Amino acid sequence: MSRSGTSRGRVAWRLLLLILVLAFVGAAGWFWHDFTRFAVAPLRVSVTGESVDIERGTSFKDIVHQLRSQGLTTSTPFYWRLLAEKMHVAGRLHAGEYAITPGITPQELLTHMAQGKVMHRDVTIVDGWTFRDVLQALNKADKLKHETAGLDDATIMQKIGAPGEKPEGRFLPETYAYVKGDSDLDVLRRAHEAMDKTLATLWAQRDPKLPLNSPYEALILASIVEKETGRADERPRIAGVFIRRLEKNMLLQTDPTVIYGMGASYAGNIHKSDLTTDTPYNTYTRPGLPPTPIAMPGKPAIEAALHPAQGEELYFVARGDGTHAFASTLDEQNRNVACYQLKRCR
Repeated sequence: MSRSGTSRGRVAWRLLLLILVLAFVGAAGWFWHDFTRFAVAPLRVSVTGESVDIERGTSFKDIVHQLRSQGLTTSTPFYWRLLAEKMHVAGRLHAGEYAITPGITPQELLTHMAQGKVMHRDVTIVDGWTFRDVLQALNKADKLKHETAGLDDATIMQKIGAPGEKPEGRFLPETYAYVKGDSDLDVLRRAHEAMDKTLATLWAQRDPKLPLNSPYEALILASIVEKETGRADERPRIAGVFIRRLEKNMLLQTDPTVIYGMGASYAGNIHKSDLTTDTPYNTYTRPGLPPTPIAMPGKPAIEAALHPAQGEELYFVARGDGTHAFASTLDEQNRNVACYQLKRCR
């Protein structure tokens, strides 16, 4: 071969090598660009409230397969593995349910999984609910294990660490967050602890000389106040009426306790015969407080029971518009009843 032929061969090989290098660089650049785009591109979220539920022991390969089967991603599993290795989280993903919110990226989802930032749901205990109402709400709560089914009240209280307590009034009205795997007993336990702490704090700050012998008696009174009015400005006045009646050994004569004592027989109306039918909760026939709370009082109602308004009012009657007319004498009360209940205003 001539010297010129050898030179042309070397040039050709160098040119080929250059082409191969440029092709490799171009492919690497395209790959890195595509991988970077994948890491920060939003997942395909088709419905609001979507989630991915990762069971304990699920491998990384199966996690990616689950994401693909739910239609959240079409990217290659290699990209997911490379991203997890780049983030140093491949072996640190936690089991649990994770929210797939609109706009969430693969990078953000893997971060949530590595941090165990699982999806939270809420269940609310409403001021004035009874224990039956609370159980019904927990039974309807999504992804909450229902362990109270078939249990009586005594067993439920024993399981949450409060053996011997009656459940009525014992759970603080509030919104409680929970995660998949939690049970209704877990929520009840937290709500019970919250009530215990709130009641203890407020009892320590109570007005002196109240005719209440224990925090539990305050809870009972607060539950009556809760059921009598939803108006913040009236709670202390109504509490004051009941406190003064207790001090004077007068019957409380409050309809909500009668209704509670009627149980399932209450059909929406209370009759004169109901007021004379004796039950442990009939405050028209029995003196003092009823034996247990009649509902779950909220913190404002407890505060009102422990800080009642001063004055001489001993009676009140509903006006029919959500407010009450208060009276200090029976004659004044009778006029209010005639006006607002019998529609015979003078």
